[in-house]
Order: sequence, then C-alpha cells, then structure tokens
Amino acid sequence: MNRDDLPPTVPPPQPPPAAPRGFTARLRNYFLTGLVVAGPVAITLYLTWWFVTWVDGLVRPFVPVDYRPETYLPFGVPGSGLVVAAVALTLLGFLAHNLIGRTLVDLGERLLGRMPVVRALYRGLKQVFEALFSGSGSSFRRVGLVEFPSPGMWSIVLISQSPSVEIANSLPDQEEHISVFLPCAPNPTTGFFFYVPKSKIIEIDMSAEDAATLIMSAGVVQPGSDQQKKIAALAGMANAARIANAANLEREPADTD
Repeated sequence: MNRDDLPPTVPPPQPPPAAPRGFTARLRNYFLTGLVVAGPVAITLYLTWWFVTWVDGLVRPFVPVDYRPETYLPFGVPGSGLVVAAVALTLLGFLAHNLIGRTLVDLGERLLGRMPVVRALYRGLKQVFEALFSGSGSSFRRVGLVEFPSPGMWSIVLISQSPSVEIANSLPDQEEHISVFLPCAPNPTTGFFFYVPKSKIIEIDMSAEDAATLIMSAGVVQPGSDQQKKIAALAGMANAARIANAANLEREPADTD
C-alpha cells in the first residue's frame, strides 16, 4: 500500500456564508471604527495641548514683554514658553556641571538643609527626581507579579529598590525584602507601596510601558498579542501535524491480502 492507493482526502465543509448585515449594523461598525481611530489621537492631542499651555502660563510672567512673540505678532505662539523652559533647564544643567555652578548648588542645598520643614520636603523630592530621571537608575524599570490581594490572585507591580538598613532590620522575616509599587487601574499613577519578600516576586519579561498600558486598559490591551504571530504559530502547528500524519502513513505495513 503506497500513497497513491490512499483514498482522496475530503476537504472540510465550508462554513455557511454570513448573513448580510443591515444598514444600521454597518453604521454602528463604522462609528465604532472611527471612534477607535480618532479617540486615542484626540486624547493625545488634548493632553499635549494642555501641557504646552500650562508650561506657557508658568513661564510667560518671567519673560519680558519685549521678548514675547505676541508683542510683534497679532496672535500668540503656543509652545514658546515650553521652548524657553527647555533652554533654561539646559543652561541650568550646564552651569551645575561647572565648578561655580556646583558651588552655588551646594550653597543652596545647605541653606535648605537648615530649614526644618523645607529640608525634609526638598530631600524627598530630590531623591524621587534622581530615581526617576537618572539614566543609571533601575527603579520602576522591572515588572513583576505579586500574590495580592488574596492567595491565588496575582497583581502586576513595578519593582523599586531594596529597603534601607533601618527598615530592613525592623522587618519581621530574615529574608531579603524589596519595595514594589502596585498601580491601580485605570489610573496607574495611584496605587499601593509595600515591601515584599524577594522570593514572593515573580519577575516577568515586560517593559514598564507595556505594564502601564495593560493596567490602563484593564486587561483589554494585552502586550505582545500580535495577531500575525498567532496565525503564523497556528500555521506552523498545522504544517507539522500534516507532515507527521504523512510519515505515519508511509510507515504502515502493506496489506498482504
């Protein structure tokens, strides 16, 4: 018995054609498609415009009237304050890297360090900014899973730093702990901060941006859910199954009758 003697394969029955949709259903689909396309763009533009106008409102009082664009133009130029703020911050960073700039910064920090209430506020904000905007920092760049709020339920957390010596010595367990931040959906800027034993954290291969997208969408947008990759994987599995079936048929003994 060879492959030519095998009965012809019968193709699977085709599904019945879908019933034609009505005019109202098509309009609804068009509206939802337009909403999906225009919604993110509109919200992004609105937030960008709000940020630009907010920075312009903060910087404009510090710019002399003679140097404002609306003095020479019949209309205002949005973003001019943002450009001034970016240039000023760049110059401030350049001066802070010099000897004179570092001396002035140290003098200002010593003055703030002598103020009882301002001292704690300044030190806390400085540590937060250094942790977030430092290129060598590792805070909130790793993502993990923690069993929270009850056993069997897992939540996504952003992994931060290990606790200080004072806090580590005060923790009841002798195991090494690490600080994590658990964002809340749909606003990832709010959440819970707590210390977790390092062995209780499952670190996953996901960027902080994908984790924020997953949390803001409440699981609707899954990172890495590429439809083309799924189709390619299914096609590969089907091809492997077809090859395996063909090999099994060739190994069957011939019929002696």
